[in-house]
Amino acid sequence: MSSAEIIFSQRIRSFIRRQGRITQGQQLALDNYWDRYCLDSKVDYDFGRVFGRDAPLYVEIGFGNGDSLAKMAAANPDKDYIGIEVHRPGIGHLMLQLQQQGISNVRIYCHDAVEIFEQKITDNSVAGIYLFFPDPWPKQRHHKRRIVRPAFVELLVKKLKPGGYFHAATDWQNYAENMLAVLSAGTGMSNISTTGCYCERPDYRPLTKFEQRGLSLGHGVWDLIFKKE
Repeated sequence: MSSAEIIFSQRIRSFIRRQGRITQGQQLALDNYWDRYCLDSKVDYDFGRVFGRDAPLYVEIGFGNGDSLAKMAAANPDKDYIGIEVHRPGIGHLMLQLQQQGISNVRIYCHDAVEIFEQKITDNSVAGIYLFFPDPWPKQRHHKRRIVRPAFVELLVKKLKPGGYFHAATDWQNYAENMLAVLSAGTGMSNISTTGCYCERPDYRPLTKFEQRGLSLGHGVWDLIFKKE
């Protein structure tokens, strides 16, 4: 086993693979559209050749059911998007949307996002990285599983282009405060908030049904945007 493989095997993962219920439509998409939209985590790709053009590249980590990613890609056909998710029902849901709406500027990895960034994303190549509503791991003993940690921030800085940005959003105030502290303590990125704190939701981040329901109940949502210097 190589030193890199040892590091990967020992790292505390920020997710647990939960299969979940797969609908008939999601299964149809998994069976028929996988080769069209999904990338092999063992292959080294030139993303310009994958998309057939040279366009700004954006990556969403843990896209859930893919609604936000599909909306962003449809609204920005001049940009290319990589989505990373480990839960197959969400991948099937996104592929179904891509196929039905004729969205061609999205590709998907079904794999650990940290490993994809470490092994498959070229340094200084990404215009924007999104992390919307990651698992907050609310129990104190599970905080070590939260994905936004100092080593993760260092990795983001390496992969972002100068002027590129990292945008995270959460509805857990404790996690928002933790992310703000970790990101602010890192080097190579600066907070774009004029207050040095949180940002208003940008227009490009779609408002999800879950988020709308929470806001109507008075729940808070915190957006953080840090730009590579």
